[in-house]
Amino acid sequence: MFTAAADGAVARAIAYDRGRIVYVGEDDPRKWEEVAGDDAQVVDLFGKTVIPGFVDSHVHPAMVAMSSWHIKVPLFDRAEDLLVHIKDYAEKHPKEESPFLYFEYYPTKMFGKDGPRKETLDAAISDRPCLCQDFGDHMHWVNSKMLELMEVDAATPDPVPGIEIFVRDKDGNPTGWIKEMAWLYFADKMYEKIGWRPPEDIDEEMLLPVLDFFTRNGVTALFDAKIESEKQLHTLKTLDEKGGLRLYYNASVRFWRLEDLPEKIRVLKDYREKYEAGHIKIQAMKTFLDGTNESGNSALLAPHVCDPAGANFGEISMGGEELKQCFLLCNEEGVDVHIHMVGDRAFRAGCDAVEAAKLEAAGAGAPWRIQVVFAHCELVDPGDMGRPAGLGIGINSTCHWAGGYFGEEAKNFITEEKWDSMYQFNPMISSGAQVAFSSDVITYYELERANPFFGIQVAATRIDPEFPMEPGRYENSMRPLGGARVPVRTLLEGYTRVAAEQLRLGETMGSLKAGKLANLCVVSGDPLKTDPLKLKDIQIEAVIFEGALVHGRRSLRRSILRKYRFR
Repeated sequence: MFTAAADGAVARAIAYDRGRIVYVGEDDPRKWEEVAGDDAQVVDLFGKTVIPGFVDSHVHPAMVAMSSWHIKVPLFDRAEDLLVHIKDYAEKHPKEESPFLYFEYYPTKMFGKDGPRKETLDAAISDRPCLCQDFGDHMHWVNSKMLELMEVDAATPDPVPGIEIFVRDKDGNPTGWIKEMAWLYFADKMYEKIGWRPPEDIDEEMLLPVLDFFTRNGVTALFDAKIESEKQLHTLKTLDEKGGLRLYYNASVRFWRLEDLPEKIRVLKDYREKYEAGHIKIQAMKTFLDGTNESGNSALLAPHVCDPAGANFGEISMGGEELKQCFLLCNEEGVDVHIHMVGDRAFRAGCDAVEAAKLEAAGAGAPWRIQVVFAHCELVDPGDMGRPAGLGIGINSTCHWAGGYFGEEAKNFITEEKWDSMYQFNPMISSGAQVAFSSDVITYYELERANPFFGIQVAATRIDPEFPMEPGRYENSMRPLGGARVPVRTLLEGYTRVAAEQLRLGETMGSLKAGKLANLCVVSGDPLKTDPLKLKDIQIEAVIFEGALVHGRRSLRRSILRKYRFR
């Protein structure tokens, strides 16, 4: 049994009663019968391994649910082949049937650092709006018809300058390449004109298949990194009241700058009052400090290698003083902060702002009450690796990105040396930082990668089984550097106990310990003894949530009542 206990405790038997663990230890009936009783139901798993339920501490289940109508296309190497596919689909699905076409994905590297252009997409489809999302999920390619219907032109301001933007030509006209979700701010105009809207009411029919996926993969708690709509929360609460929510659902409200933070905190508190109960918690404010390394809008300490003037250091959404004030306001209001950041300048700015905010709060005699989490942290300067531990900052790593998922596109903007150093978390872990692991999937296209064992395999090997690095250039298709591979035990702890602590659930779950909830999984193999290249093949044979079997074989469903026993 892998208990994920902080002290490394091992055990061979576990007993639970009425949803709570009452015993973890040796398989000695004289010991467990003291708490379980003579009438306890006993199940011998004959060597099967038990682990705590997984905690996915950064993911987007509602976004996955809302992506069900997107059109999935193969990942073509050549733009010509992609355009043929798009044109063929449009001819088979006329405008009357599909008034708006949303394709995913095009490879980020397909168009280089300057990105795609609307005229290229117009050649394939021009009779209706069309969008193609890039593989990194942060950039979009649209045709001229879509820009026209959204009324986006040279005079249209970018929603979030530097981050959510329309890429423009020298005259200020949108080129058809969009970074982040800038298009969503103008989508209503388009929908109104075409008389159609995508399914947006996140009801049980949309959400349950996604939640069931997480249950089948052993996830007993998750953090939705951005609430998509109030309807989503209404659906969750209704589901929970019927006993159909079989995991703990934490969620966050998104803000962009200090100016909109007070209003968004009011929204969070309103959501708390209406929906926070049972298995639902709304605990954090979420923001983006920068964009992505592959799109060139991450915040970097060194200028882009493609910039001869040496003046482009990427983009950051707010300066240090503003970010500090955000932390102070959230601390005053008692709401946690979860920040997307990928560049080394963003990471340093975040650390600086937390340090300054803590000093100011201490000087004013105000206790520091909140938890600050930095998500992704792809590129961190070696000199900053030890700062999160000292400042009490939690780190959240998207472990399935650590192989070849995003390819080499970041090399358009950063040096080879910096590219090699991406996804380095061992120094932070060694310094004592709280590092959790998660999936951050946002569409059905990549949902299978939210299997925790898949992410653990990638982070433990730095080899992506679906998108390996070119074997002729990278030994064993492994992403550099080998020393950044994370030990499997550390990954398991980060996907269970540490993730639970990061979501303020550590007192009740995340490890197998008497007094905690009976949230656990029976798996087909011992992860600590499995070939790291085969971790993704470990099967979840049973999932226990608060003492009830919510996924597993019928034989176990009939026999499991209160306790497991191991040989």
